[in-house]
Amino acid sequence: QVQLVESGGGLVQVGGSLRLSCAVSGSSATNYVMGWYRQAPGKQREWVAIFPKGGGTSYLESVKGRFTIGRDNAKNTVYLQMNSLKPEDTAVYYCYARSEVWGRDYWGQGTQVTVSS
Repeated sequence: QVQLVESGGGLVQVGGSLRLSCAVSGSSATNYVMGWYRQAPGKQREWVAIFPKGGGTSYLESVKGRFTIGRDNAKNTVYLQMNSLKPEDTAVYYCYARSEVWGRDYWGQGTQVTVSS
């Protein structure tokens, strides 16, 4: 079973940058659809960036041009580079993996990102 551990969250000022990492263990990240979600207080969890099944990358409209999802297959790690951060980006960010073979979703424990104005 795959395990996901996020790191890299923290407190940053408006306009700043953070890079989140998701360390994948128990299986190769290449076996899964990988992505990032976030959940702000009082709001539903929403997807932010993903490597879709067909290839390429997809982004939530509000983060396009500011966030970049990346991966290092040798390190079995997925990243989320976040630039030009805004207060509305404040949320707990979760790493996500979906097994298309088993039809199961996996989540990390989340990492808090707080953007202060």
